[in-house]
Amino acid sequence: MKNKYSKEDVLRISNEQGVEFIHLQFCDIFGILKNVSIPIEELDKALNNELMFDGSSIDGFVRIEESDMYLRPDTDTFVIFPWRTSSGVEARLICDIYNPDGTPFEGDPRFVLRRNIEEAKKLGFDAMNVGPECEFYMFLTDEKGNPTTVTQDSANYFDMAPVDLGESARKEMVSTLKQMGFDIEASHHEVGPGQHEIDFKYDNALTTADNIMTFKMVVRIIAQKHGLHATFMPKPVHRIAGSGMHMNQSLTKDGKNAFYDPEGPMELSQYCYYYIGGLMKHAKALTAVTNSIVNSYKRLVSGFEAPVYIAWSGRNRSPLIRIPAKRGNSTRIELRSPDPTNNPYLALSVALAAGLDGIKNKILPPKAVDRNIYKMGRSELEDLNIERLPASLEEALIELEKDEVIKNALGSHVYNKFVEAKWAEWNSYRNYVTQWEIEQYLTKF
Repeated sequence: MKNKYSKEDVLRISNEQGVEFIHLQFCDIFGILKNVSIPIEELDKALNNELMFDGSSIDGFVRIEESDMYLRPDTDTFVIFPWRTSSGVEARLICDIYNPDGTPFEGDPRFVLRRNIEEAKKLGFDAMNVGPECEFYMFLTDEKGNPTTVTQDSANYFDMAPVDLGESARKEMVSTLKQMGFDIEASHHEVGPGQHEIDFKYDNALTTADNIMTFKMVVRIIAQKHGLHATFMPKPVHRIAGSGMHMNQSLTKDGKNAFYDPEGPMELSQYCYYYIGGLMKHAKALTAVTNSIVNSYKRLVSGFEAPVYIAWSGRNRSPLIRIPAKRGNSTRIELRSPDPTNNPYLALSVALAAGLDGIKNKILPPKAVDRNIYKMGRSELEDLNIERLPASLEEALIELEKDEVIKNALGSHVYNKFVEAKWAEWNSYRNYVTQWEIEQYLTKF
């Protein structure tokens, strides 16, 4: 595939536009965007893959005795920030992480996703296409600029100004994202007060993961300009809807949508059914990655439209997997459980690995469940063999430890570092006395 930008293009455009600083960005194992800023004079050196950084300072990367690592900019990710700072015009490049011997660092989430994409290509699939639906909240800040959990509006799903006081912030987010090359498909207020959603067009998995990281950065920056704090925390406030990041997925084969078959049941191909079967088989284990923090499981409860049960449907939105109505090139499956705190490179990796396992082993899903699962009783769920997703990070980690397909998708380095950190997170939470416990028990006992 032809590159969007060459090294020469990046140098030329930077000089023409008067760029003064370049942000070299990469992502740690836990989905946190990292940044090394260089002056324009160092750009040529960076594009020649000569810039080194201390990998031991990044969570989940390497030990201090093996800390030297190299940043290799991906020139296709070059973009000039539409906003100006006191430093002048700034741009960014997303980087891959390499070892000193010139080999890719296996703990780099971007490398993990590339490796899983290659597995798909070995099976004859050109690409995994993904369209995310990212939800977030915007809260007011206090007089010191610290975030609160006080919402800035009282609007509802699809409401518009003047009730939706975050409308101007969201409009600027959309405008900024467009200037950065995003193709925005939808932007609206969500169910919760202060909750918003901005959807951008699908793309190949690696580009989409890059775009999710960029999207979250832009949303936070623009919200701050408007005196608001944007958060992608799955459940920031009790008793209001949580924020998800539904992942619409499809595979292409010989340039065509591999999930579409005009002669198949529901006009879906066998590949699509097997992919669904694989996702359902590995749903419990991959949840540890797609819903990777303690708070994720405060969202995965009944009553707030988030999926709880492992089922699929072409009609209703209560199951884990939904089949949107469009067919042809738009044929896709929607995985509804992920939330926007996950590392998108790893989340897409495990979803792809699960789907490919379904294709390789011809795992057919059970019958579609076209009724509202939330209204089914326990005995009815058991009769239909409908299982539920893990109810806590602890349960999800136990499931992950048993699933070799998902472990292999992550690779040994990422898996071990991820699990170690997440068990520490769970134990820290388990040992913490919450305000709920104080209110419930302090005066009672």
